[in-house]
Amino acid sequence: MSRRPRSSKKGGPRRQGGSGLLDTVPRGLTPLLVILMAIAVAAWLYIGAGPARKSTDVVLPKGGGVRQIAGALSDAGVIRSKTVFFIAAKLTGRAGRLKAGEYEFQPGESIAQVLGDIAAGSVVRRFVVAPEGWTSAMVADAVRAQPLLVGEIETPPEGSILPDGYQYQRGEQRGEVIARMMAARDKVLAELWAGRAPDLPLKTPEEAVILASVVEKETGLPAERPRIAGLFENRLRLGTRLESDPTVIYGISKGQPLGRGLTMKELVTETPYNTYRIVGLPPTPIANPGRAALEAVLNPAKTDDLYFVADGSGGHVFAKTLAEHHVNAEKWHALERARAAGVAK
Repeated sequence: MSRRPRSSKKGGPRRQGGSGLLDTVPRGLTPLLVILMAIAVAAWLYIGAGPARKSTDVVLPKGGGVRQIAGALSDAGVIRSKTVFFIAAKLTGRAGRLKAGEYEFQPGESIAQVLGDIAAGSVVRRFVVAPEGWTSAMVADAVRAQPLLVGEIETPPEGSILPDGYQYQRGEQRGEVIARMMAARDKVLAELWAGRAPDLPLKTPEEAVILASVVEKETGLPAERPRIAGLFENRLRLGTRLESDPTVIYGISKGQPLGRGLTMKELVTETPYNTYRIVGLPPTPIANPGRAALEAVLNPAKTDDLYFVADGSGGHVFAKTLAEHHVNAEKWHALERARAAGVAK
């Protein structure tokens, strides 16, 4: 018949687990040897820095065991002894908590610091940024330009990316970064579409993205987005042309800045994106709208506005009637003429 081991009367039951140096001592060692081992490990933990004399990056792959990690750190000069690192990881209970990724170690870091960083997952954080209003071609070029990413990518569909900063790791596939950008947009769009205002003149989520891209390009002022969205939706309900300059530019240059104003010929030339000539939405988004622009389109401001024009200070002035709009437009043109005259002088 088996018997359960009895606890020591003096010391009480033996404590299980923990992360101290003596918690997982191999059986058969003499007390003196245990103490000497603990002293040696403690010394290496808090002293044993490697020979590296400058900041060193080390990539620890997924699935790597403690011995593989110790070898990578030793080869990079971050630690001096693979064996001591292995023993320290085991005795401190961190062997099973070491995380893959790219780490940056400073010269002189102790084994304790190195172990702590890897157990905490303090990886190097690298980001590629997709600003609001960039075209998909611009975002794809930014991803291609990251030298630490690998693999080829195709330019994703216009409007399929959510503008934001995206973290990546050294050696990651560019396609994986693009996929995260697209998944983020799908998630946000589904969330906002589900909470959209009733009676919108938009039949599908994709139509919302198209209009949001126009709103995104029309103003850089967050406070104006809901009002411009409401204005454009009023025009869609009435069957009035949107008459948006950014759509015309997209039809000419696929969203690349022209570096000049539009000509009259460009405004009257019919293209699928010239909303001075076509009624309704352009066939695709003209950029990647951010969350705020999507929110503005799906929950627009209640307004009777049908027209707007630049006010000369970075914003716009709005009008409900064509007569009011003509007055506002003439003020803007007069300001343009005055500025041009000042430059000429």
